[in-house]
Amino acid sequence: MSETSLHPRVEQALELYGMQRREEALAVLARRLAEAPDDHTAWTARARCLTALGRNEEGLDAADQALKLEPGLADGHFMRGFALRRMSRLPEAEQSQREAIRIAPEHWGPHAQRAEMLIFVGTKEEALEEALEAVRLGPDVVDTWHTMYKVAAFNSRSDLVQESVRQLLRIDPTDQLAVTEVTGREARRPGTSATRAADLYAGALAAAPGSASLRSDLDRAVYRMLRGTRWLALLCLVSAAVTVDVFPTGGAAKELPVPLGTRLWVLTLMAVVWGFGAWHRYRRLRTGARLTVFTLVRRSFWSRVVLGQATWATLCALLLVAVPWSGRTVPQVLFWLALVPNLLSMTHDRDKV
Repeated sequence: MSETSLHPRVEQALELYGMQRREEALAVLARRLAEAPDDHTAWTARARCLTALGRNEEGLDAADQALKLEPGLADGHFMRGFALRRMSRLPEAEQSQREAIRIAPEHWGPHAQRAEMLIFVGTKEEALEEALEAVRLGPDVVDTWHTMYKVAAFNSRSDLVQESVRQLLRIDPTDQLAVTEVTGREARRPGTSATRAADLYAGALAAAPGSASLRSDLDRAVYRMLRGTRWLALLCLVSAAVTVDVFPTGGAAKELPVPLGTRLWVLTLMAVVWGFGAWHRYRRLRTGARLTVFTLVRRSFWSRVVLGQATWATLCALLLVAVPWSGRTVPQVLFWLALVPNLLSMTHDRDKV
C-alpha cells in the first residue's frame, strides 16, 4: 500500500497489521472511518486486515468501498483480487489483479498474485512470465520467490525451483519453505539413515520452529529409528537361542545348562549391541530429536507397540541366557513368544506415523 497521504491512524493500523495484531488494527481503522468515511486508504487497510482474519466477504466489501471512492486505486484492485481469490472466485480475482497491474505495473504484489492464479485460469507460460516479472520487481521480497517456487514447480522447471530456494535462504535463512525443501532433499537421499534424517529435521526445526511439515517429517524419522530397535532385539534373541541351542539340529544337542562363562560372554555381546546400536546413537542426536523420541512414544500408539515389542524380545533373550536352563521346553516357548509378535507387526506398521 502506498504510504503517501496516509492519515496517522491508518499508519498506526498498518503497523499493528505488520505485528499480527489485526483486531487492534481494525479498531483503529473503525475510529478513522467514523470521522472520515471517505478515506479510501483506510478502507483498503480495512480490507487487508479482514482478509488476513479470514473474513473475506467483509474484506471484499471494504475493497469495493475503497474503489467507489477512488476507482483508480491500485491497492484497492489488489485487495479486491486477494479477497476474491480467497473466495475461490479466480476469474474475477485474476481480472482485478490485471487491473492493478495496468494502474501500477511497478508493484510486485499484483504480478505475484496473478502468476499463482494463472496456474488455474490461464496457461503455464503466462504464469511463468508473471512470476519472473514479480521477482524482477521484488528481488529481495520473500513472497515473490514463494510465487516463483510454486509456478516453477508447476512448470517442472527444477532450475527455477532450486534458484527460488537459494534466493529464499539468502533473504531469510529461516524461511519455512526453503528450509523444508533443502532438509527434505538431504534426508531423502538414498542411504540416509533414520538417525541422520532425524538429526536433519531437528536442525531444520530449530531454524523454522513453526513448520508443521518438518515436525511431521521428524516424527516419521524417529519412528523409523524406533522400528530399527526391533532388529537389535531380534539379533539378541537369535544369539541367545543359538547359545542355549533352543532348537538343536544335526548331531548331538548341546549339554544344558550352558556354562556360566559362555552365558556371561553372550550377555556382554548383547550389551554391546544395544550400547552402540541404540544408546550411542541416541546420545549423539540433537536435543530436539532426543526429545521427540519421548514425546512420540507418549503420542503415538504404534510407537509404543514397536518399543514394547523390542523390549519384550530383549527381555526374553536375557531370560534365555541368564537362567541356567536344564531343559529346552521353556526356552523354546520364550523364543516363540518373543519372535512371533515382532514378525506379525513388521509387515504392516511401516507407515503408521
